[in-house]
Formats: sequence, C-alpha cells, structure tokens
Amino acid sequence: MLKKRYARDGSTCTVSFIIQPEQATGVVTASVSGDFNNWSRTATPMKRTPEGGFEARVKLDAGKEFHFRYLLDDSRWDNDWHADKYAQSLFRDAENSVVIV
Repeated sequence: MLKKRYARDGSTCTVSFIIQPEQATGVVTASVSGDFNNWSRTATPMKRTPEGGFEARVKLDAGKEFHFRYLLDDSRWDNDWHADKYAQSLFRDAENSVVIV
C-alpha cells in the first residue's frame, strides 16, 4: 500500500511504503529497494507497525515514476499489492512495482 503526502510547493512527495499484515505473515525483516536508492538492499529498512506489517517513508521528487520491490527476510522479493502500476524488470523475469508521484 502506498500513501503520498506532497510538499506545499508540490516539488516533492513523501511516500509511505506499507506492507500490510497479511503480506507480512512470518516475515522478520523487510526493506524497500528501488531506483530511488540504487536498488540497495539495506538503504531503506522498514519498521514493524503495531498491526504487524512494515512501513518506510521516502521523500521523492514529484512528477516522476519510481520502480521498487520489497525485500523480505533478505531473501524474498515481493511486489506491493496496491502499487500504482507494474512494469517489466530489466534484470530478471519479473515485474517491478511502480509508484507515480
């Protein structure tokens, strides 16, 4: 799930990347990786929410699209079930989630 909060001047948007509890069942650690952090596995760790999911906030430039995926337990890649859209990954036979800001 994605929540977006735009700056007053509209130049940036803080995106909350949220893994819902039902997607996080049995997951111990999660991070969000995307073209906004050079697909780093460690640059954007997610925090556990009281409901049992995970969340991370990232400030992004408005007017762009960003590809991303979730890395669960340092071993499993998963998409956001509520992404704005999906796009073919260039590096593997899979799709990336896309957030449009």
